[in-house]
Amino acid sequence: MSKRDYYEILGVERDASEKDIKKAYRRVAMKYHPDRNPDDKDAEDKFKEASEAYEVLSDSQTRAAYDQYGHDAVSGNAGAGGFGAGGAGNFSDIFGDVFGDIFGGGGGRRGPARGSDLRYNLDIDLEEAVKGTEVKIRVPTLVSCDTCNGTGAKKGSSPVTCTTCGGAGQVRMQQGFFSVQQTCPNCRGTGKIISDPCEKCYGQGRVEETKTLSVKVPPGVDTGDRIRLGGEGEASPDGGPSGDLFVQINVREHRIFERDGKHLYCEVPISFIDAALGGELEVPTLDGRVKLKIPMETQTGKLFRLRGKGVAPVRGGSTGDLLCRVVVETPVNLNKRQKELLKELQESFDETDNQQSPRKSSWFEGVKNFFDDMKI
Repeated sequence: MSKRDYYEILGVERDASEKDIKKAYRRVAMKYHPDRNPDDKDAEDKFKEASEAYEVLSDSQTRAAYDQYGHDAVSGNAGAGGFGAGGAGNFSDIFGDVFGDIFGGGGGRRGPARGSDLRYNLDIDLEEAVKGTEVKIRVPTLVSCDTCNGTGAKKGSSPVTCTTCGGAGQVRMQQGFFSVQQTCPNCRGTGKIISDPCEKCYGQGRVEETKTLSVKVPPGVDTGDRIRLGGEGEASPDGGPSGDLFVQINVREHRIFERDGKHLYCEVPISFIDAALGGELEVPTLDGRVKLKIPMETQTGKLFRLRGKGVAPVRGGSTGDLLCRVVVETPVNLNKRQKELLKELQESFDETDNQQSPRKSSWFEGVKNFFDDMKI
């Protein structure tokens, strides 16, 4: 068949281990498998080429012969070191071992398939995420048909064994010197044929239904967390266990608080009078209002930490804090008298040589030095 180097075909070094060769074959074979590349002759040829390479390199004796004699070992020209019928006869075992968990071959029909998992996106408020809640959701899904009990056959009848695969759910196809197991096209892998289908589910064994479920949201969840409801996914198509339902949490934005893990943040606007003279004001927390003392000469951006007023993590650990960031607010809509008072205040500041605005003075001094340096 192929005259390319087998190691090159699989993309491995000549000293590659058996495990590395098997892994490389999986990768190449999955890429070029005929089921994934229908009507692609080039992909089919590459798949057969990789299969031939794997048959040779996966066996220590045939690999040694190939390493010594090259492709002559494949055609039997190396005498006792050649393959003959024995090598090809063992290939179905090799193929089944590699593809048993990928394309369903190698072991005949397996047990009933598990139903598909479902996902539900749940939006909740920050308060609900922090304290926990219980909500009801409506989920469209596929459930087992109660008329035929999930068999798909009309009441009083039952499915019969597929004559194409003999109930195995798999058929073996010979392709040159190796064989391939594929899902039976007649029963689609179930091993059964429904000659008289159920009138409610039309032989599918499942019907669409919207279920109402109660979801307990534990305290401390955050966006991205998932809650698993076992067995609330889709029913199995052939009598196996149902899948699970995963509720994906999304916490809505809050108008006051921002969350970062277990900590909460909020901005607290204060007047420049309170910032200069100090004072006390009420700030909100998720547990109610608390008093916050503002010291004299507080600047914008100052963070005040309220310990234990954050979030208790859902996976355990200490409760987070609430960090309040002070924002000094400039007064607006001033009347004539207020403007006069502020001008008087500004004049008094000028008389003290900007001692009340140390950051302003140092900033302007830095600007002056910057421009002086540019002149040099």
